[in-house]
Amino acid sequence: MSDFVTEPRQVIRKFLARQQHEGAGAIVRRSIGRSELKYFDPFLLLDEFSVSAPAGFPDHPHRGFETVTYMLHGAMMHEDFEGHKGIIEAGDIQWMTAGRGIVHSEKPAYPHGTHKGLQLWINLSSKYKMTEPDYQEVSSNEIAEVTNEGIKVKIIAGESMGMRSHIHTRTPSMYLDFTLKPGSHHKQPIPTNWNAFVYILEGEGIFGMSRSSPSTAHHLLVLDRDGDGLEVWNRSSRVLRFILVGGEPLEEPVVQYGPFVMNNQEEIDQTIEDFEKCVNGFENARFWNSDT
Repeated sequence: MSDFVTEPRQVIRKFLARQQHEGAGAIVRRSIGRSELKYFDPFLLLDEFSVSAPAGFPDHPHRGFETVTYMLHGAMMHEDFEGHKGIIEAGDIQWMTAGRGIVHSEKPAYPHGTHKGLQLWINLSSKYKMTEPDYQEVSSNEIAEVTNEGIKVKIIAGESMGMRSHIHTRTPSMYLDFTLKPGSHHKQPIPTNWNAFVYILEGEGIFGMSRSSPSTAHHLLVLDRDGDGLEVWNRSSRVLRFILVGGEPLEEPVVQYGPFVMNNQEEIDQTIEDFEKCVNGFENARFWNSDT
């Protein structure tokens, strides 16, 4: 993919991700997955989370989609009921395919401090919803990174500035972490007809049109589907950091029941029955059920 952009996309919606409580004492800023933007095909949820022990996300199931956890500060411990266990440190990525079913927990890896990160839920097409669970775990020093003329980008998925991520995306996706120094300007291509959004982590920037008003931290910006990329300026005196995420729309029916995302109500009913009976991907959920 070339970094050549001729028709920048415009921002068609912008709103602030306000704080809410989730899990056991965790605080999140939810943007996708709330009333303002319930679903943005193929994206189901985006949370900017902040957790201090003993808070966390106790044992919970998933089916039918992928979760992408990107640590910004601190570290989180992940453990599932198939015996997979690991720690995601600052800058690390865990790309988890829940597929046909998994039960796991997420909690601070260390007892002190505040642990912060992003979690994105990406829907799976009907042909992948019942695939076997899988993990792609990439440490910070393994993530492709490019710095050029005041622009730094970490390429979690997709391609930017001549570098490509090795993450496999079952739903074709891009996930880029940009840092722009004051005075910087950048254009980033986005595949035609993909949905895309920006989430600002710190600072302020101008997106889409040079005469637009600046957007600040914790705002989600929905881009239109006309055009071939994003154009952004940092005209402030502070560093601007944001993620740009895009994906190919699945254009399939979506029926969601909490942590289960399928294509119709019958599949949701079957998922609930599978979970309650501890079968078809939830064999080890009996331990979860015995504790609740």
